[in-house]
Amino acid sequence: MEKDCIVRIQNLNKTFRGRAGTVTALDGVSLEIRRGEIFGIIGLSGAGKSTLVRCINFLEKPTAGTVTVDGQELGKLSKRELLEARWSMGMIFQQFNLLQQRTALQNICFPLEIAGVKKAEAEKRARELLETVGLSDRADNYPSQLSGGQQQRVAIARALATNPKILLCDEATSALDPTTTRSILALLKEINQTLGITIIVITHEMSVIEEICQRVAIIDSSHIAEVGPVDQVFTRPQSAMAKQLIYPDGGRDKLATGKHYCRIVFDGNSSFEPVVSNMVLECKAAVNIMFADTKDIDGRAYGQMILQLPEDERAAKRALAYLETQNVHVEEGDADAFT
Repeated sequence: MEKDCIVRIQNLNKTFRGRAGTVTALDGVSLEIRRGEIFGIIGLSGAGKSTLVRCINFLEKPTAGTVTVDGQELGKLSKRELLEARWSMGMIFQQFNLLQQRTALQNICFPLEIAGVKKAEAEKRARELLETVGLSDRADNYPSQLSGGQQQRVAIARALATNPKILLCDEATSALDPTTTRSILALLKEINQTLGITIIVITHEMSVIEEICQRVAIIDSSHIAEVGPVDQVFTRPQSAMAKQLIYPDGGRDKLATGKHYCRIVFDGNSSFEPVVSNMVLECKAAVNIMFADTKDIDGRAYGQMILQLPEDERAAKRALAYLETQNVHVEEGDADAFT
């Protein structure tokens, strides 16, 4: 395994047998995840992404193929060795999975108790982790006394209790509102940066990938459709599934006919200002906004727009030249390029 590769998945297959026959959840999946990165795996419901994350820590044993974590091929380990390997992989879930009869502190202590850590030492570690996730004043609260975001923070602290090298996040923000989601993603990013933990994010939401991940794998019908840096996949999607995820709600199909189009991608490098309005005023070039999905995060712009440019060639070129000075990625094409 290369020095910077902490997880290597090769030709992974997973099938399930049931009354209806055999279902293939994963088919020939190969991935490499680098040490210290935040890596996203995205796909629609039923694509196989949750099965994939459970195969990474062998909660699901693959039907074929190999999973190598930090130099150890999990399929070759004894039961005891596999349990030890799992300690290096924390996991958080969509529904938090906290023990309802235990306080926040006791929930975090639980994996340490299983590992045989002395009570005093476990409680000290748990209190440190509560401070890390911003809940030092909630140690004695039960899950029912905590909000969804607070419960997920406790779950993150519990996952960190055994000092894992990898944190697996299976739809960790899907049950949360947008504001709470952003705070949880900010916490995960901070954990990645301060502790150097590799984070693998499983989600069906492109906005989660855009906000936190460095690289992403698109999974489609049990196969990997596309892998690459998030900005590259977002600005130049190659696979049909990537395009479907990037253009939500069928936005691409709403384009009118015309010669000149461009796609503007806001990746956080530009301030959230009325770029299009300024362009119209500066260039005296009227445009139609055919599709828009943008947001303001801390005063920076994220998202994309598709514009129908003026029919006049020179006016269209003026508009494009102006956009290229505004710290945004601009991709030019005809109607077919964005459908």
